[in-house]
Amino acid sequence: MGITEWVAVLAIFAVIYGLIKRYETRLVLIASGLFLCLISWNLIGGLDAFAKSMTNNSLVMAICSSMGFAFVAKYTNADRSLVHYLASPIRGLGIFLIPVCTVITFFVNIAIPSAAGCAAAVGSTLIPVMLRAGIKPAGAAAAVLAGTIGSYLSPGTSHNPYVANMAGIDVMDFIAFHAPYSVMVGVFGVVGTLIMCFLLGDHKGDKNATVDESKLQKNDDFVPSPIRALVPLVPITILVVGNVWCPFIKMGVAQAMVLGAVIALCVARCNPQTFTKEFFAGTGKGYADVMGIIIAAGVFAAGLKTAGLIDVFVSALKESNEIARWGGSIGPFLMGVITGSGDAATLAFNETVTPHAKDFGMTIEGLGGLAFLAGAAGRTMSPLAGVTILVSGIAMVSPVEIVKRTALPMFLAVIACAILMV
Repeated sequence: MGITEWVAVLAIFAVIYGLIKRYETRLVLIASGLFLCLISWNLIGGLDAFAKSMTNNSLVMAICSSMGFAFVAKYTNADRSLVHYLASPIRGLGIFLIPVCTVITFFVNIAIPSAAGCAAAVGSTLIPVMLRAGIKPAGAAAAVLAGTIGSYLSPGTSHNPYVANMAGIDVMDFIAFHAPYSVMVGVFGVVGTLIMCFLLGDHKGDKNATVDESKLQKNDDFVPSPIRALVPLVPITILVVGNVWCPFIKMGVAQAMVLGAVIALCVARCNPQTFTKEFFAGTGKGYADVMGIIIAAGVFAAGLKTAGLIDVFVSALKESNEIARWGGSIGPFLMGVITGSGDAATLAFNETVTPHAKDFGMTIEGLGGLAFLAGAAGRTMSPLAGVTILVSGIAMVSPVEIVKRTALPMFLAVIACAILMV
């Protein structure tokens, strides 16, 4: 490797440091990418990557419309109604509340793909239920945290359209490909967290356990509605049914999300003007927060490419697909643990390495899916993750105590994915 490649290696460590220090993710990635382009005498390459990522039609449509629908579901209390009716039958199950609550969170996370948004809706209801049933706070919070893997079965999750577009396949086809492995990770979360909670005595209860009332969703004017509870399931149902059983209703992700939003408006009979503002506020946040990271990762990837480091790395991977297998799993996994977010590392990996998967005997969908599942598992055992901090705040317990319950199951899930997935 030449001087430029070694500078690129240093830039990677600088990015890792910046993410650990919780600096603005987009700033860290864009600044590093443009710097590498500049020293490679190809600044325009980084700017082109920025512009190209901004107008990626399939990603913008899927991500922004999904976030818009998520805002609508929250505005109409459809998400809270769904959680209410799922939680009602499970009271009194004792320690088996833990796996049941993890499954409920996993299921709701498909309809509400934001990990933090799902945990807020589910945790504010289920954590108090578990505490009253005699589950220790750390176990109750871990049960919710372990279920936030479900979003990877949602077409609105950024990684699904991203990898599907790269592989040249339909989003629902890609989800069908990795669904068995995503469910497998979910099973590791359900069973593994139950075993860890049992071994740590979480079923013995804590008489001093309380919840932070300020972090709970207020019930001032909330009246659960069984019809509203079905609204979050409308888009995913349309997409699955249309792709599997009824081709005549097959449609894109954006179309399904907009139709779901219209149905939510009709069911909730809320103010159409406020409703419309909420939908487009969600689409804007989707572009700013999710597309923003994708754009930034594209610039960083362009910097690594122009510096020549990607060519060196791909050449090394061609020598053995075992290196790619473990690099594509352990790398994003560790970054998820260290930074509390698997998105930045996973997107950068999928932008730079995954397009070359066929060169070392793998498929794009296999390596891309492995990377984002590993990153998600790392995030689920990170005490720095926003969702971990959120549930720890509700349960009033240390984030470290929570991840003691999720760490081993998630690590084993990553090993299983690396062995079976590619």
